[in-house]
Amino acid sequence: MAAEDGFQFRALFALGRGRPGDLELAPGDLLTVGPGLRQAEGYREGAECTPASLGWLSGVKESTGERGDFPGTYVEYVGRVKTDTPAQMPRPQRPLPPTPPAHTHLGDTKTETRGSYQIPPWPSPMTPPVIVVKLVEAIERRGLDSEMLYRTNNPRGEADHEITEAELDHTNIQALSQGLMGYLQELPSPIMPLAVFPQLKAALLEETGASAEASEPCDLMKVLESCGVPLHNLQTLQYLLGHLERVCQHAQHNGLDTHTLSRIFGPLLLRVPLSGLDEDKQVPAQVLERLLKERRWEEEQAPPALPPKPSKAAHMPSVTNGDSKLAEAEWYWGDISREEVNGKMRDMPDGTFLVRDASSKVQGEYTLTLRKGGNNRLIKIYKRGGRYGFSEPLTFSSVVELIQYYHHESLAQYNSKLDTRLLYPVSKYQQDLLVKEDTIDAVGEQLRAYHEQYQEKSREYDSLYEEYTRTSQELQMKRTAIEAFNETIRIFEEQFETQERCSREYMDKLSRDGDDQEVQRLQSNCEKLQWRVTEIHESKQKLEQDLQQQAQENRQTDRKMNSLKPDLMQLRKIRDQYLLWLTQKGTKQKKINEWLGIRNDTENSVAELVCEEEEEEEEEEDVGHLDERSWYLGDLKRAQAEELLKGRANGTFLIRDSQTQKGAYACSVVVDGEVKHCVIFRTASGFGFAEPYNLHGSLKDLVLHYKHNSLVQHNEALNITLAWPVLSQTHTNT
Repeated sequence: MAAEDGFQFRALFALGRGRPGDLELAPGDLLTVGPGLRQAEGYREGAECTPASLGWLSGVKESTGERGDFPGTYVEYVGRVKTDTPAQMPRPQRPLPPTPPAHTHLGDTKTETRGSYQIPPWPSPMTPPVIVVKLVEAIERRGLDSEMLYRTNNPRGEADHEITEAELDHTNIQALSQGLMGYLQELPSPIMPLAVFPQLKAALLEETGASAEASEPCDLMKVLESCGVPLHNLQTLQYLLGHLERVCQHAQHNGLDTHTLSRIFGPLLLRVPLSGLDEDKQVPAQVLERLLKERRWEEEQAPPALPPKPSKAAHMPSVTNGDSKLAEAEWYWGDISREEVNGKMRDMPDGTFLVRDASSKVQGEYTLTLRKGGNNRLIKIYKRGGRYGFSEPLTFSSVVELIQYYHHESLAQYNSKLDTRLLYPVSKYQQDLLVKEDTIDAVGEQLRAYHEQYQEKSREYDSLYEEYTRTSQELQMKRTAIEAFNETIRIFEEQFETQERCSREYMDKLSRDGDDQEVQRLQSNCEKLQWRVTEIHESKQKLEQDLQQQAQENRQTDRKMNSLKPDLMQLRKIRDQYLLWLTQKGTKQKKINEWLGIRNDTENSVAELVCEEEEEEEEEEDVGHLDERSWYLGDLKRAQAEELLKGRANGTFLIRDSQTQKGAYACSVVVDGEVKHCVIFRTASGFGFAEPYNLHGSLKDLVLHYKHNSLVQHNEALNITLAWPVLSQTHTNT
């Protein structure tokens, strides 16, 4: 029988045999259906892309050759395939089982191991695979500057053992790279399924055609969404695109720019059909490069490792005519840019949020911007079948209902890292009207509340600062102790080698002379010395482990301090606005002091409250940092910067024009005696090292900020502040 075009599907969920003639499925199983599917009742052209609409299907499981039935709700379409599977006989349809919830997606199937990494069954449709998240996080912790990153011709890896989670932090960067690339290569179906290859290729050709001159470039992410690519594939792709962009930001160190990364990862994420032309081999790299340049993932990346969202609470108020109320919602801003959102969210406290139209321009999809940890977190709101949500299953009838729910419930239900509620909407109606109360008493009570919040945050910050300072001193003492251990070990090992060499010769002589007692004494001395060296090594190792743990905790403290600063700045700004409003209304000083909890035996308490804080800020500023000539050196080459900073104190820095990225700058700073370099980006929202930190109005503002804040929030290898301008006259470097 001549082979004809059949249809291939891939199982997404585990399924037991419900009745004789059914196939038993495990995630990843490939299933082939013959060309007779076209004659099936209810079939229409393209219906294979939505197998749930076809009901029960009859086909062959490729791994075993077994023939039987399987439900369309448990599979996804892969593509056309040559097959000699005979046409199935018409038979009555039976009820379809519903698509399983996320927590049953993996069933009881076992994990497969290939090479040096573990391949779990295909992940939950809500999440990037756990192993991908773990590998990416380990790679980014180990540093993105490594020249060995993704430099391998053997993605499968050469190690004979699995990389466990406990080993991730101790595995070299090349093995981690092999693990991630090998996992993607071994997937039974790529992240971008074969079925969408023709559409992506057509979109690229359309852009290069004559008609493309007068039109905007085609949005490839929109092409993927319109082709019905599963939601979990899209979210995994967006997660990986975010990682690759962060790799590109270190291109001046690792040599991996957008074009190079696209050539490496393109074939892993999108495979060329076996029947493809030679010219098709370039399509995966071209597609990935376009996706990275579109930067759609940057705004709508779903967080990793999303837990299943619980069902709606019983006390949820019902929302009628859901989306008809969306336009009236104070937190909905419609079609505004990300830069505008960054401006409105700047220095806002955690829990501040707004909603805008998604940049995909897909009708019914939106982006929630949430302030958390001093950063803007962007979460895409999806729409499928008239239901809304952050991830499948989508359970809300409208965006308004979703926002109301998370106003009362923590987003930790959706993502454990987002332990906050939607507390403070950025109102499009009251953006410029900070004081909303009508009466003096109401304003005064609100002033009291904001002042108490400010004091509470200040105490929390002071406590963290004391802890950070104390721990930093302890860390320095432990580093000094480790240096002493190294010197002690060196002396003992030299002594041991000398004694061992001399004792060996002397013991040979004593053995010949028959002096066994002296031989035993020498052997005992050698063993004691060896034991002492081992004991010192173990003590040093324990101290290094303690140092590593304490340093990690200190970095967490530093991050907490940095996340508190926007809250403090915003609360102080709001409190001062309320003070100004009350003063302008002629409110008596005594009354204002009562709201502030200040004793009334001091005149001009409010003025002193504000002026003292301003004086504290002025005292903190260093004249050297205010003078750009002391740290900005313009068109200075990298090698010249290293020579200028050579031998300078830790924290000595300069700013220069970037040699690799036009319009950007580079910061060169001394860290642990070595000169490190990092790019300063200039964007519409301001200067910074990375989104969402590109918020500084000028290079001077950036320098003054990082005079007091560590760069560790951008790179864990840069636990340093911009302490000493290289040409400053106020500090002598030693």
